[in-house]
Amino acid sequence: MLYAMLAYHPEHVVNGWSEDERDALMDRMNLVHDRLTAEGKLGPAARLGPTMNALTLRGGALMDGPFAETKEALLGFYILDCASDEAAVEAARDLQQANPTAIYELRPVPLYRPGVAFPFTEA
Repeated sequence: MLYAMLAYHPEHVVNGWSEDERDALMDRMNLVHDRLTAEGKLGPAARLGPTMNALTLRGGALMDGPFAETKEALLGFYILDCASDEAAVEAARDLQQANPTAIYELRPVPLYRPGVAFPFTEA
């Protein structure tokens, strides 16, 4: 079974790390990433950009904002490869046309690790 793991951390703490602290943390994290990849357990992994750079598409309206202020549940995610914010918004608009009740938050992904290819699943 595949699992989505969502990582949460107070942004003010992360943004307060020195370069040495960040590098030391990534060294520790990469040991785990490398082990899980070697074990065939780690698929794609990504770090999201700061919430202050988030855009939210709700009911066709595009808003600056760190998150979708909603009681709806997070039910999935996409990783998009777009040349600009505008292109990502266009992709979100296309998805929202197909699923008009969905709310899409767009965040830059400054770190992406492809991991191992998992088998296709469908529930």
